[in-house]
Amino acid sequence: MSIFYLVAFLAIIFALMTIFTKNPVHSVLYLVVTFFTLTIHYILLNAQFLAVVNFIVYMGAIMVLFLFVLMLLNLNEESEPMKSNLVKIMGAVAGMCLIATFLGAFKVITPDNEMVVGNAEIGLVKNLGKVLFNEFLLPFEISSILLLTAMIGAVLLAKKDPKKV
Repeated sequence: MSIFYLVAFLAIIFALMTIFTKNPVHSVLYLVVTFFTLTIHYILLNAQFLAVVNFIVYMGAIMVLFLFVLMLLNLNEESEPMKSNLVKIMGAVAGMCLIATFLGAFKVITPDNEMVVGNAEIGLVKNLGKVLFNEFLLPFEISSILLLTAMIGAVLLAKKDPKKV
C-alpha cells in the first residue's frame, strides 16, 4: 500500500508541475511522467491491459504528437492573447466541477463497497479476450469492418485522379 501512496504523490506532483511550468516542452515531459505514474497505478490495480494501452497510446503516440505540434508552433509571449474575464470565470467553474467530482468519487470509493473490492480477475487481458471474443464477437467484427471501410475511404480520398493531373 505504501507504493500506491508514493506513486499517487508523484502523480500529483508531476501533474501540478505540468500545469505550472512556463516552458511548454518541459510541461509535456512532465505530462509523460504523469502518464507513467498512472501506468504504475493500473498495474497496481491489476489492470494490465489498461496499463499497456496507457503506455503505448498516451505516452507513445500522443506525447510525440504534442511535442511535434509544440515544435511547429511559434510560442512567443508577445503573440499570446490576453485572457478575458469570461475565460477566467469558465476556468473557475470547471475547477469547482472537478472538486465536486473528486468529492463524489471519494464518497463512493470506500473499502466496504463491494464494487471496489470486486473480483481480482477483472483487469486481466486473458479475461478481456474471453469476453470480447465470446459475448461481444458480433460488435467487434462490425467495428472492424467499419474501420476497414473508413481506411479504404481515406485512401480513395487521398489518391489523386490521374485524369486531372
